[in-house]
Amino acid sequence: MENLKVSDCMSRKFVSFTPEMPVVEAAMNLVQNELIGGPVVNGEGALIGWISEQDCLGTVSQVMYYADRAATVSDIMRKEVLAAKTDDNLLDLASMMQQHKPKIYPVVDERQRVMGVISRRIILREMCKQISRPR
Repeated sequence: MENLKVSDCMSRKFVSFTPEMPVVEAAMNLVQNELIGGPVVNGEGALIGWISEQDCLGTVSQVMYYADRAATVSDIMRKEVLAAKTDDNLLDLASMMQQHKPKIYPVVDERQRVMGVISRRIILREMCKQISRPR
């Protein structure tokens, strides 16, 4: 287990968002894909932010009340994003996740391009798999 890297078990199936995307569209993508959040990327695929269900909730509520759909992802995304690197040690990341609030992290390469996502659940699943293997 101590040799496992983030890239060994990260999910490569994720939905990314652009800063100019309307928040309502981003929220629909999150709901349709049953995601709690996703990375916001620039034209080169580099991480520039993160948007979550929680971030979208207030804006979508305003759309319901005022019928104003002008907000974009860049208006509400978090710009300070904790990210994992593809070659990070899985146990080190698990330890970090116990200290910090995000349940899911984008995984980036050396050029900050998003390669996937990793969550507490993915790490816990991998740990359980490793523990249950016969020795």
